[in-house]
Amino acid sequence: MNSRLHALCTPQWILRIAVAGEFIGHGVFALQGKEGWFKYFTPFGITDEQTIVRMLLIVGIIDLLLAIHVLVRPVRGLVLWMAFWGLWTALVRWPIGPDPFWDLVERSANWGAPLALLLLMGWPKKFKEWWS
Repeated sequence: MNSRLHALCTPQWILRIAVAGEFIGHGVFALQGKEGWFKYFTPFGITDEQTIVRMLLIVGIIDLLLAIHVLVRPVRGLVLWMAFWGLWTALVRWPIGPDPFWDLVERSANWGAPLALLLLMGWPKKFKEWWS
């Protein structure tokens, strides 16, 4: 195996690529204004389609920026946010959202992969380390 490919086959790189892939995919869907996601705003009283599309635009941009960041230079605080966001977007489907419990279970990797990456990077001992 050549040395560049070998360097990409470490657990940390595999998780970085997986987390980036998740956030790129969701970011692109958000930028496209995925209509199937509109229902997740309803429990929070957000029903105006233009508002939802604008919010999805913002979420999509943030998701794509986070995906690039985790590939170029992962930062613990941002990876923690990715784990939280992955958990939140899984939870919003159930019990808040209209989807069955198994939709929540199926999305375990959305928060589990960023959390595993964070643990591989090392849990910070000082506040300053969250930003390195």
